[in-house]
Amino acid sequence: MAFIDRFYKAAFTVDSVIFGFDEGDLKILLIKRGEDPYLGMWGLPGYFVEEGETLNAAADRVLEELTGLRDVYLEQVHTFGATNRHPAGRVITTAYFSLIKIKDYKIRETNNQIAKRAEWHTLTDIRELAFDHNDIVKACFKILKRRVRTQPIGFELLPPKFTLTQLQHLYEAILLSDQPIGNRKLDKRNFRKKILSMNLLIDLKEVQEGVAHRPAKLYRFDKEKYVELEKEGFSYEL
Repeated sequence: MAFIDRFYKAAFTVDSVIFGFDEGDLKILLIKRGEDPYLGMWGLPGYFVEEGETLNAAADRVLEELTGLRDVYLEQVHTFGATNRHPAGRVITTAYFSLIKIKDYKIRETNNQIAKRAEWHTLTDIRELAFDHNDIVKACFKILKRRVRTQPIGFELLPPKFTLTQLQHLYEAILLSDQPIGNRKLDKRNFRKKILSMNLLIDLKEVQEGVAHRPAKLYRFDKEKYVELEKEGFSYEL
C-alpha cells in the first residue's frame, strides 16, 4: 500500500471564471479573500472539492457559497496542476467558465469567511490575483474570444430587441477588450456587412424610442433559423 500513499498526497479545487457583460463593458466576478494564503487579495471564486463530491457539483456549490450565484451554466475548461501553484502543497484545480448578462443575476452577501465579498471588475482593470488566477483568466478569455467568433453566444447578452450598434459594441467588448482603448473598434461597415450576410437577424420594422440621437432600427436574432442552418452544415464565423 505504500505506493498508493505516495499518490494520495494532492488536494483538488475548482475555480470559476464568470465573465459578465454590462452596457458595453466586459467584466469578471472576483472575490476578496478572507483567509490565508493571499488574505485580502482578489481572486476567482473557488475552493476545495469535498470528499464524495463530483467536480461539477463542487463548482456549482462553491460559486453559490462565495457569490450567491446559482443556476449558472458552467463549462469545464482546463486543469491547472503546477506543483508550486499553492503554498500549502500540491493542489490541482479544474477551471470553469461562463458568460452571463450581469443584469440577470444578483450578487448577495454570503457572510462566508472564505470570501469577504464578491464584486464585478472590468476585465482590463485586473492586476495581480491570488495563486495562478491570472493565468486561469487568460486561458478562459482566450477560449471566450474563439467561441464568440464561431458561435452566436453573444446574442444571449443583448435585449430581445437590439440595434446593430449594440451588437457591435458587444463584440468589441469581448474581442478587443485586451487592446489599447483607441484600438477597441471594429470597422462599422465590414461588421454590418458580415452580420447581415448571415441572414440570422430579423428586421422588426421598428426603431428605438426615447433616445436623444436619431433612432436606430431594431433587430432580433432568429435562433430557429440558426438551428436549421447548423443542421445543414452552416458555419457561423465572424
